[in-house]
Amino acid sequence: MRRTGIPNSFLGDYPKLLAEVSSTGRLPRRAELDAFRELGERAAEAGHKLRAVVGLYVGETRAQWGSLPGVMRSAGAAERARTGDAILAALEAAIGALGEGHEAARRLAVRQEEAERREFVDDLLHGRSDLGRLAERAQRFGLRLAATHAVVIAEGPAGETYDDVHPTVRRIERELLARFGDRDALLTTKDGRVVCVAASGEDRAVLDAFARLAENPGPGYVAARRVVAGREHSGPGGVVLSYEEAVHALHVADRLSLLPVRLTASELLVFPVLLRDRSAMADLVRTVLGPLTEARGGAEPLVRTLMACAQANHVNAEAARRLGVGVRTLTYRLARVKELTGYDHGDPLQRYSLETAAMGARLLGWPAEEL
Repeated sequence: MRRTGIPNSFLGDYPKLLAEVSSTGRLPRRAELDAFRELGERAAEAGHKLRAVVGLYVGETRAQWGSLPGVMRSAGAAERARTGDAILAALEAAIGALGEGHEAARRLAVRQEEAERREFVDDLLHGRSDLGRLAERAQRFGLRLAATHAVVIAEGPAGETYDDVHPTVRRIERELLARFGDRDALLTTKDGRVVCVAASGEDRAVLDAFARLAENPGPGYVAARRVVAGREHSGPGGVVLSYEEAVHALHVADRLSLLPVRLTASELLVFPVLLRDRSAMADLVRTVLGPLTEARGGAEPLVRTLMACAQANHVNAEAARRLGVGVRTLTYRLARVKELTGYDHGDPLQRYSLETAAMGARLLGWPAEEL
């Protein structure tokens, strides 16, 4: 064993090669280089760094130099120089082959680890594995699933998908690691989105930091269009529930064209309730908003107007600004809604019916889709 900490067995036939090269000046043969590549692979699999492997070979060359047959027989300076060049050429070729083998083994190990991590993420987010086994695998990736966890999803702007090598994902990962180290958390990507799974409860620091970074990652990076947090749930199955809630909330927010970048599943919890009886919601939309199809231009502009009023907290000037129309146009549209449907937007109870029906229309895709 040398000071490198690597057994001499990783030298293979290198000492023998040095002796022959010093005597004949030949270069290493293909079979010998293949053997060095295999040794490089074995060293990587055993956990030895390439620098240590190179040190082992350089150290062996220095140790053997003075006793090599060719060096001892070299009479003049020119002959010693030729012998030294041959030995160094053999060392260079051996190190090159070792490096190729070591790199190939490391690439394979990385691919295997990435495949295992991706399989774990898929099982974690979709609940396709035995929960006990899943909890055991989770520890390897820094999660303790017995605790309470929540999931936060970040989705990029239209046409932008996040993957594990996306610069923004790497940026977020670096920041979270620098701040929180090996805290109980997992950052990954799924279906083009960035997903953060972390312990919640009293300590939501990781989740909050992730949401802020996704929303504002800094100059030169792609900011998320939408950041949605699922609710907190305990146990291995809790991650699946939180993830599904976040994905569903993301779809709801898109359907309703909600303006805030950051939302929570709790804020949108009313909509799964509204859609629990889909046929009843469809009946409400047809009954309340169906007459709007008789308007010039169809029902869509008037439904959009009702949604803008709701999101602007019934401030007409703000609703008109969001729609890009004048206040008079907005007032005319609301009057037209009353004329066609019989529901007065100025009456609190009737306004609730109109806005509930409008949100249901958005969730069901009406009027673009038939009910």
